[in-house]
Amino acid sequence: MQSVEAKGFKIPIVGLGTWALRGRDCARLTEQAIRLGYRHIDTAQMYDNEREVGEGVRASGKRSEVMVTTKVQPTLLSPPDLERSVKESLAKLRLEVIDLLLIHWPNPRVPLAETLGAMAKMKRAGYAKHIGVSNFTVALLAEANKVTSEPLVCNQIECHPFLDQDKVIAACRQHGMAVVAYSPIARGGAKGDRLLQSIGAAHDKSAAQVCLRWLTQQGIAVIPRTSKVERLTENLANLEFDLTDAEMREIAGLARPGGRIVDWTWSPKWD
Repeated sequence: MQSVEAKGFKIPIVGLGTWALRGRDCARLTEQAIRLGYRHIDTAQMYDNEREVGEGVRASGKRSEVMVTTKVQPTLLSPPDLERSVKESLAKLRLEVIDLLLIHWPNPRVPLAETLGAMAKMKRAGYAKHIGVSNFTVALLAEANKVTSEPLVCNQIECHPFLDQDKVIAACRQHGMAVVAYSPIARGGAKGDRLLQSIGAAHDKSAAQVCLRWLTQQGIAVIPRTSKVERLTENLANLEFDLTDAEMREIAGLARPGGRIVDWTWSPKWD
């Protein structure tokens, strides 16, 4: 499996996103993905499926080869809450350590320095191997890298051809951070795009595979979610071909304002 490296940490370039996967289906998909060659599994406290993800990882028999990411939910970013929740996540996963621990969403009610201090403490205490962030803007990335005492290895963001994330991607690279893309095929929206279909036909690939390849060819890790076993192999197949420079530019031209699929903002109702 190809990987993206940031600050000495390697992130497999194709992973399995598990948002909305539940119960036995989640455990089954996780195990099958690993057996097919996936080495990057993404979950979160907010997904309420850490237990099932851990079950699938253990059932695969390849725990030592797999990077497991989980994310601390925004209501639990004060140091006492964060530390307790990380220990709870490990108990649910039934793993010895979290490979990559992320702040899921920033919480303006908790000073970022305090949250990152607690994240660093979890790393130093051996609960997490590496730490990072998710859904951070350019300004927040600058602040986070200024106040953290431990390296931040990635920013997980919504990223696909219909959403212009150039500024955030550039900021990540400026800080030596990897970019991990969620909703990389725009929640299925890429499948019906004529340009992506046309380029896919030229490579004997689907529009979704072209969409994923556009990201991975830029060195962006992707974590497409699927509930279908047959899609697991299709998503991995994006690594089997290369897009031309002209095709890359054409796809980049799809970006438009309002292209975000997930547009959550901080809300008091999360408290």
